[in-house]
Amino acid sequence: MLTKTNATLIALLAALASTSLAAGQTGPEIADFTLGNGLELVVIPDHRAPVVTHMIWYKVGAADETPGKSGIAHFLEHLMFKGTAKNPAGKFSQVVARIGGQENAFTAQDYTGYYQRVPSEQLQTVMEFEADRMTGLQLTDEVVLPERNVILEEWNQRVGNNPRSRLAEQIDAALYLNHPYGKPVIGWRHEMEQLSRDDAIGFYRRFYAPNNAIVVIAGDVDPARARALAEETYGKVARHATIGGPRVRAQEPPPVAVRSLTLADPRVEMPAMQREYLVPSFANAKRGESEALEVLAHILGSGSNSRLYRTLVVDKQVAVAADAWYDSNALDQSKFAVHGAPRPGITLPQLETETDAVIAQVIDKGVSNEELERTKTRLIADAVYAQDNQASMARWYGTALTTGATVNDVRRWPDRIRAVTADQVRDAARQWLDKRRSVTGYLIKDVSPQAEKRS
Repeated sequence: MLTKTNATLIALLAALASTSLAAGQTGPEIADFTLGNGLELVVIPDHRAPVVTHMIWYKVGAADETPGKSGIAHFLEHLMFKGTAKNPAGKFSQVVARIGGQENAFTAQDYTGYYQRVPSEQLQTVMEFEADRMTGLQLTDEVVLPERNVILEEWNQRVGNNPRSRLAEQIDAALYLNHPYGKPVIGWRHEMEQLSRDDAIGFYRRFYAPNNAIVVIAGDVDPARARALAEETYGKVARHATIGGPRVRAQEPPPVAVRSLTLADPRVEMPAMQREYLVPSFANAKRGESEALEVLAHILGSGSNSRLYRTLVVDKQVAVAADAWYDSNALDQSKFAVHGAPRPGITLPQLETETDAVIAQVIDKGVSNEELERTKTRLIADAVYAQDNQASMARWYGTALTTGATVNDVRRWPDRIRAVTADQVRDAARQWLDKRRSVTGYLIKDVSPQAEKRS
């Protein structure tokens, strides 16, 4: 039952979301251009501070790698900082630091991105640097081989020494039987060890081009000015003649078997259970399906008011943590996950059984109108709050545009969430939360004598 305090909060959030979205519709329009060489430019004006966030997104990621060369997309991300004939290694970063800016880069399954946050008068500077390294990268073994050691050490820190990351890696490999999403973004270590300069150059020349890129600029710049700067910088880079058409990948066969695995590691401090279901992303879902999964994930496992948390942590006290999430941003089939950590004395099979009971109740009886409205209000309010952060807005648009959505899809996301019904949420649970579509992983502490010797 809604308390007066909760009801007031939800009403305020709803009013804020409604007012802010209405204001956004009458404010500066988000501009979307395509240059003659195929580069897409998205401009999100925000004149509250004299800074801009500049991001360039390449429509290539780990899922586009040649079999046997896993990790090359992430490796190339590192190598992109090694310099060109015009701008030697380190110069770009030195200039960004000197003007008081920030920079970084990231790689995912479907995209690779590079960004800078700088004073607005320096926008042209970073655009010139990015345009230069789009096709001007110069690599030798003297810079490639030491950087390979860097990514191997990164693997040690993020995966090799992190049992939870290793569990997630194994679950993904078991969930995707045929699709390249089953490979880790950072790569399989034995393949990373063999990556060469030729591999990096070949991948770079194949995928890095203006007609395979999207530039997103959020901040203190007018769309016309941003377009003029883009023409002066990126517009001078020739398009890649062989890039074009859909990104075709091997797809998953229909799932037919319940799968489970156990990872034992002597470094595990707390056991955990994680399950991932194979579900549609926004790009390949039917109308309203992805949004229903968003709402379902929030109701099941987002925060202390969620079904899983209230039932497993508060009421039955069989868990110390319980949550769920759904990733709508994927070019191909994506994941819906539930996770829990048991209280001392509770086994992982017991926790799994209790988790299944919570999911079964949603499948059987659906969700309440109170849960539905609270969730939709929260999701829409979060979208409104994101507009206060340049980087968040740029990431939101960049991620969507590189995974099959359009600018209009992003802008209308709150409307689509608002239209989700309780029946759609129940139907999504019934159709997609089928254990035959899932992999369940247990993370346990390895206490064997052999483990003690290895640790």
